[in-house]
Amino acid sequence: MVTVTETAAQKIRTLLNEQGNPEYGLRMQVVGGGCSGLSYKLAFDREATDQDTVIEENGVKVFVDMKSALYLAGTQLDYVDGLMGAGFKVNNPNAKSSCGCGESFSA
Repeated sequence: MVTVTETAAQKIRTLLNEQGNPEYGLRMQVVGGGCSGLSYKLAFDREATDQDTVIEENGVKVFVDMKSALYLAGTQLDYVDGLMGAGFKVNNPNAKSSCGCGESFSA
């Protein structure tokens, strides 16, 4: 479903450790909103719900709810750090188009 690059996993582990919550996972959601209709939402969460798929890769847990899973199949979560800024990058093969800022997409 979702893959996490080693670079993204390392950043997630670093952030969780800085917050004192190394046992938490990353919740990855698709929510309505943004210029193109859908947006990604990333947040740390203590545990998965009964409705979540849990992906464990490169030492991190990712929680994906059933609705979001429809849009995230085959997606890769990466972390980039360059001259234009740093942040998580979602490489989603299901996105038919995205807005100019890259914060939202349509499927």
